[in-house]
Amino acid sequence: VRLFAGQRRTWWETHARLVLIEARHAAGRGSGRLVADAAAVAGKLASFGSPAAPEASLLAGRIALDLGWTADAERHLAVAARSRRSGPPLARMTGWAAQALRAQAAGSARGVLEACRRGLDVLDDHRMTLGASELRARATEQGAELAALAQRASLVSGGPRRLLVWSERWRATVLSTPPTRPPADPELLSGMTAFREIASRAEAARMEGRPVPALEREQRRLEREIRSRTLHMRGEAPGDGDRFDVARLLERLGDEVLLVELAVLDGRVQVLLCGRGRVRRFEAGLLAEAETEAEHVQAGLRRLAHPGAEARLPVVEAAGRRLEELLLGPAAAQLGGGPVVIVPPGRLHRVPWALLPSLRERVLSVSPSAGSWLRARETAPPSEGCHVLVRGPGLASGGAEVPELAGRYGCATVLEEDEARVPRVLEELDGAALAHIAAHGTFRADSPLFSSLRMADGPIVVHDFERLDRSPYRIILSCCDTARLASVGADELLGLVTALLPLGTAGVVACSAPVNDAAVVPLMLALHKGLDAGLSLAEALRDARASLPGDALHQATGWAFSAFGAA
Repeated sequence: VRLFAGQRRTWWETHARLVLIEARHAAGRGSGRLVADAAAVAGKLASFGSPAAPEASLLAGRIALDLGWTADAERHLAVAARSRRSGPPLARMTGWAAQALRAQAAGSARGVLEACRRGLDVLDDHRMTLGASELRARATEQGAELAALAQRASLVSGGPRRLLVWSERWRATVLSTPPTRPPADPELLSGMTAFREIASRAEAARMEGRPVPALEREQRRLEREIRSRTLHMRGEAPGDGDRFDVARLLERLGDEVLLVELAVLDGRVQVLLCGRGRVRRFEAGLLAEAETEAEHVQAGLRRLAHPGAEARLPVVEAAGRRLEELLLGPAAAQLGGGPVVIVPPGRLHRVPWALLPSLRERVLSVSPSAGSWLRARETAPPSEGCHVLVRGPGLASGGAEVPELAGRYGCATVLEEDEARVPRVLEELDGAALAHIAAHGTFRADSPLFSSLRMADGPIVVHDFERLDRSPYRIILSCCDTARLASVGADELLGLVTALLPLGTAGVVACSAPVNDAAVVPLMLALHKGLDAGLSLAEALRDARASLPGDALHQATGWAFSAFGAA
């Protein structure tokens, strides 16, 4: 504020004041002075014609509500609500958020839900104009308050079914439609090729102990160029997508399969148990405690990936029991004996669900949303898809399962050594019935769409998979960190697994923790044995875990892998 005031840049000074007031409110401050400051900023922004003016009025109303000044709050919120009918998408969403808060203050749950629905419709329309999945994911953050208001209102007035609908309304929405595929852009393709070459040279230099700052600078520059070109793509899909239908979900689940969706309200986990024709709600523990416990489990699994750590096994198992209490609570006793689909919130994506006692010996799959599971369940397998086996370089086990699987499948396409190059791998993966990729996985928390699998000519990244016409119907990623995802936006996930699901993949087996490469080989061979017998990925993975030796190393390896989707 001081810098802009000194430069006499009034527009920017006023916007900086808005950010400052937002920061003070977020830090828990609230006073009549803050309400007056927000209202003054709103008036000044309105005189400039700034689209941020409704945001300042909404902030003034929100602070007044916190203070219990209902008359002042109504006045400021009414001003903000005027923007809901026209203007840019963010201003219209702000207007509907103000309208929802007015309805909440008036005690009208129906009014809250209607305002939230209209506001999220605006967000959907805006989101679908964006071609890049990263931008779509980040845009959903704007709807977080609307979704939370709707969930709270539905919990009070509508029962578990309505809470499920609103939980789905803003969960993993990016996965509901494939990203816009880039045109045959020679500059983008050239940039991707150059990126792979530089990344491969940098990796080789690191392994030889040579300095790599120049290569890393060039890699970051190429990443910026690729990201810039993809972020500027415009979306083509219509905003009015496939709406979630509880009745359709229950019909697909039938009497045997249970879907467990975990919603979070005011920091506490709400368990929605769907199946046998109904939706039931149970209250579990605090999300923050579950996140802490999940980190402890991840640390334990990392330790168990190395021989000599058997003493850690009871500690990890005890953490699994605590996780079950926090995440499932009383719902754990209601799961029955059939297959279970877990739909966790984004912040719990790294939980190794097979470690939880009530889930350990059953057919278990994970999905980013109930809607995503439905789409995967209804995805038809290709009529003539082939089997593709890929072995990348540098694996401790040498990808030892691949030669054995090649002998089992006979006519499978095998890509290894110099043949496992990115263009050839992408060509063979497109439309395959089953793909097995044994390659080092690298997760990029700073830029999840550059998470990669190492091929002979460099990394194959999420951006590459998004160029497929149809990704493999089933895909098995047999190495570390392939199931790690970044929680982005409101409740979105970005990573290798979530890149594949909207592109036609109905099922993925991947790993969310470091594993022992040698211990993976028998697990993978047993998994494919189950698939040969006609089992689904989740069924085959359950049986493969049971077939492993009972030592800590192999148990931890089995727990680290999850089946995603519904194939």
